[in-house]
Amino acid sequence: MIEGTETRTAAADRRGILPFFRGFLRHPTTVASIVPSSRFLTSRIAAIARELDARTVVELGPGTGCTTRALLHALARDARLLAIDVEDEFINLLKCEDDVRLIAHLGSATMLRDIVAQHGLPNPDLIVSGIPFSTMPAHDANVICEQIWKSLTPGASFVAYQLRAHVARYAQPWMGDAAARWEWLNIPPMRVYRWTKRAL
Repeated sequence: MIEGTETRTAAADRRGILPFFRGFLRHPTTVASIVPSSRFLTSRIAAIARELDARTVVELGPGTGCTTRALLHALARDARLLAIDVEDEFINLLKCEDDVRLIAHLGSATMLRDIVAQHGLPNPDLIVSGIPFSTMPAHDANVICEQIWKSLTPGASFVAYQLRAHVARYAQPWMGDAAARWEWLNIPPMRVYRWTKRAL
């Protein structure tokens, strides 16, 4: 990566705290926390992107971009990252990121497959979600899980970092059981779930 990227990323993450808190106050059912994700959590997610050598990544609920920037730092120069959020303030912040690999899209994860197609992207190698499945309507949660599973290319992964375990229940009919680990160095601590789509 370009020298100085990590310093700029840390500064951007600090600037994102106030917009993130405002987003939580406006829409507590769609913003998972009152503060952005910690560097320990984002580093864990970025490591999965490196492991997969992911070239097309979708992030659902990027918020102010902590995980987005960690993913961009991990991804190859020819990769693409599609970040989808229902909060226009978050999307406007992401559009200020100086990285041609990033596509910031205002929209709902329930339309995931259409949004991926709209941007001319192939099926993703990795889908990351920070949206809180515990507070959304059950119908939307089921639709999102179906959209995710049908979007993933064989061998790809879905990673969800969540405070509660609801996502595992919604995803199970499509994806089976997840590998799950806690990331304690986050406020609040988060469960990190991972499913991998069996290669053909």
